[in-house]
Amino acid sequence: MRKNILVPLIALIFAFGTAYSQNIKQNVSVDTEHSSLVFSVDENDELIFRHYGKKMNHLNGFSKDLFTLSAHQNFPSLYPTYGGRSYIIPALKLTHNDGVICCELKLKGIRTNKIDSNITETVVELKDKVYDLFVDVHYTAYYKEDVITQYISVRNQEKGKISVEQLASSYLPLQANSYYLTHFYGSWSKEMNLKEEELTNGVKSIESLKGVRTSQCESPTFVLSLDGKSQEYEGEVYGGALAWSGNYKLSFQVSEDRMLHIVSGMNPFAAALALDKGDEVTTPKMVLTYSSEGKNRMSQNFHHWSRKYALAHGNSQRPVILNSWEGTGVKFNEEKICAMIDDAASLGIELFVLDDGWFGNKYPRNATDSGLGDWQVNKKKLPRGIGYLAEYAKKKGLQFGLWVEPEMVNPKSELAENHPDWVVKTDRYTPYTERNQWLLDLTNPEVQNFIVKTIDDMVAMSPNLTYIKWDANRYVNNVGSSYLPADKQSRFWYDYVKGLYSVYNKIREKYPDLMLQACSSGGGRMDFGSLKYHDEFWASDNTNAVDRIYIQHGSSMFFPSMAIASHVSTAPNHQTGMSLPLKYRFDVAMSGRFGMELQPKDMTDKELEYSKKAIETYKRIRPVIQHGDLYRLISPYDNVNRTSLMYVSEKKDQAIFFVYNLGYHERNERCIVKLKGLNPDAKYKVVELNKMVKSAFKQEGIVLTGEYLMNVGIPLTMNKPHESCVLEFTEVK
Repeated sequence: MRKNILVPLIALIFAFGTAYSQNIKQNVSVDTEHSSLVFSVDENDELIFRHYGKKMNHLNGFSKDLFTLSAHQNFPSLYPTYGGRSYIIPALKLTHNDGVICCELKLKGIRTNKIDSNITETVVELKDKVYDLFVDVHYTAYYKEDVITQYISVRNQEKGKISVEQLASSYLPLQANSYYLTHFYGSWSKEMNLKEEELTNGVKSIESLKGVRTSQCESPTFVLSLDGKSQEYEGEVYGGALAWSGNYKLSFQVSEDRMLHIVSGMNPFAAALALDKGDEVTTPKMVLTYSSEGKNRMSQNFHHWSRKYALAHGNSQRPVILNSWEGTGVKFNEEKICAMIDDAASLGIELFVLDDGWFGNKYPRNATDSGLGDWQVNKKKLPRGIGYLAEYAKKKGLQFGLWVEPEMVNPKSELAENHPDWVVKTDRYTPYTERNQWLLDLTNPEVQNFIVKTIDDMVAMSPNLTYIKWDANRYVNNVGSSYLPADKQSRFWYDYVKGLYSVYNKIREKYPDLMLQACSSGGGRMDFGSLKYHDEFWASDNTNAVDRIYIQHGSSMFFPSMAIASHVSTAPNHQTGMSLPLKYRFDVAMSGRFGMELQPKDMTDKELEYSKKAIETYKRIRPVIQHGDLYRLISPYDNVNRTSLMYVSEKKDQAIFFVYNLGYHERNERCIVKLKGLNPDAKYKVVELNKMVKSAFKQEGIVLTGEYLMNVGIPLTMNKPHESCVLEFTEVK
């Protein structure tokens, strides 16, 4: 737990030497149900950041002259710029038309808008005290979800052009005895691994310069714990997530006065924004939440908020999917796909997705080195077209989906031959391929229109095409745009993402019911910038259940289970070669948006029968998994060779519990897991799901109180590596 600290958030140390104080004219708070963000306006119309944490119902304390500072110290600004008295990493750095590189902001006004009963917007209007430069700080408070988003708009009304070299979305100062940062890292097939470390004096940066797939190796998210390592159910914890699909930088600076300064936003590397007079630029949103009850409540805040405000169709139920990739690759024909659809229908699958390989004629997509960009149906593979397959699926009771990678192009394609100016490249340097691909220039409106038309043409193939898997399989290098003028090439990083979002917006406006998956070589676009347009992420190309436990654990810190696509795949696993029991693979996949990624014809009759029953079970319990509250019980990082989680319905009348062994446990070692989130006074019947031969729970049908289950726990018989158990708890009236 956090220790009692005299000063809440500001580094207000009684110092030696000459001291100064500031008279406060006004205190303003941005409130949610359990948190407040407070700032003050002083007598010089400067804004001071005062508090972000527990709810403050009385602000009079912020008006008192309680603190003194030395002449070498200053109060933290609401939005620090390069200029004035600050020495920390600035949130805003720019160059005026006359070459001056400083900026000092004064309050111009504060506007508050009650959008509805749950959402309140507060806009703090600032102006440079010398130049006609205007900066607005936008806060949006989501009351019930305890989430506050922040973004910045900068408007140039000076006589000439200015250059904005750094423009962050948010600045957050915190004061404690110690700070522990949890950040997320990995690579292709190993996304969202977490690392917790204590922050010491200096600067720790989490950043990406990859341009596309920017969350695959790093993540624009963080968890920050005060005065000790983060705990699931106690302690003060802050969560942050930048809603941006391009380059970003999160900076954590512990200054000499032991204050932590968090500056979050777009990465300023090679990305200066030239603004002519009258131009305005806005940042992506930074999503923030505070919890006084540990990480799990922080995660629930993000989940509640994203299902309601930041996820396409967040109130809908996600279907059970069979994706063709690991079953066929690009080598298939109409007969083979129809057979897969038949098998999917017999298993109870609800949506079949045809992955890569369905397109290209002059350069047929028979391997990953050709055809990308030529989005016409391959007539040799599919002589009756996508429409026939989609209608065939419909007759079998399935919806139909298609894979597409519209931002990329193979050099061996008609698109590359006809539009070489659409490729991201410079005039003097080689446009290097990655995965046999080039990147299309989404700063160019013609390219944006081409991608929208690509989706138009796909949707027109069949009214039963209800799902699109949107992939992106390379990064950005040797940046250059044939569309942008020479003096605005550094806008590429910003304009590319804005161009992508413009495409997403147009598609969503045209096809509001279309389901979209953000794939990006797996977890390359796991960010709230892309999530608002999509129904789900493909969290990783790695479908191995053991690795998925870690990937999905990290992802669950911010994203709800219904947005994390998790599939049962074959054994040995395609990526790792590991062979795991079918039950284990099902039990892991069922903790997310469940699906399958294999060739059903390769399964035995016994496996097919088990799969059919497990899919039927998932359909029955998915409302709890997809819309219930997550409780992480045992972390896979706890070094106990076991991990566990559960979901609880809103009414607390049903819960689904998962536990997985990661390694061997001694014969006499007892497995007892204490549950969370139940009604202590309610009685729950316990039933094991997905059983095979051996049962992990020996007292099928027993009725226990929520109080007992949470304080004493549930005993299980699980000793061997890769054993697992799923239990259902149903309230008995």
